[in-house]
Amino acid sequence: MTTSAPGNDIMPAGEIAAHGGVIPHDEAALRDEVMPESAAMRGEANDGSAHTPGPQPGRGSDAEAEPLPSPVSPHSSPGAAAQPRPDKAFVRRHLAHFIAFGGGAGLSRVAPGTAGTLVALPLFWVLNYFLDAAGFLLLIGAMFITGIWACAVTGKALGSHDHGGMVWDEITAFLLVLVFTPNVLLWQAFAFLLFRVFDIIKPPPIRYYDNKLRGGFGVMFDDMLAAFYALLCLAAWKAFGLGAAVAPAWDLFSGS
Repeated sequence: MTTSAPGNDIMPAGEIAAHGGVIPHDEAALRDEVMPESAAMRGEANDGSAHTPGPQPGRGSDAEAEPLPSPVSPHSSPGAAAQPRPDKAFVRRHLAHFIAFGGGAGLSRVAPGTAGTLVALPLFWVLNYFLDAAGFLLLIGAMFITGIWACAVTGKALGSHDHGGMVWDEITAFLLVLVFTPNVLLWQAFAFLLFRVFDIIKPPPIRYYDNKLRGGFGVMFDDMLAAFYALLCLAAWKAFGLGAAVAPAWDLFSGS
């Protein structure tokens, strides 16, 4: 006589054990057809421990990710991307900017240094009614010290220690030239030409100090050297009696 162990029922083929209950095979297949997402989720759960998902199409792997472009060029100086453009708003933004740009003369798109030098002429003509030579020298000394501060602040804001629009150095230096130049328009015109020539070509040691010195003092100092060269030429002109030839030329020019 054959006996079977109690509690161990033999499941017929086509049935699935489910913890005390049975689900017919046909019913499980029907459920998968009606809810395909459930079958897919069960398949992923069974294979999750052995399957490592690869990179998603269109996303790329970490090794293939392209780096974002840097907003600052590697050849530019730090802060170059944030440099303000010198315009009227920039000049009005800070007192130092207004002074360094000669009240806006340095905004000239054509030869800002020449435009700044020309500002010294009407300034001298007005102040000449109120100041003597000693008063002019005190004023120029104050302008020089003020220019060191103004040009340092403005150069830092622009990212250029000697920006072409900063013309306070030309105004101060040429005002010094005019103090020691005969108060005659033709003499002043020659002084203007001499000063601009020396300021542009920068003969030794002007070029050396222009490259060596930085900050506001360097901006102001090299123009003072150009003023010295211009005054030296004017003094030599007067010493050799060449100034006597200016009077007839001036009389012819003025029509007197």
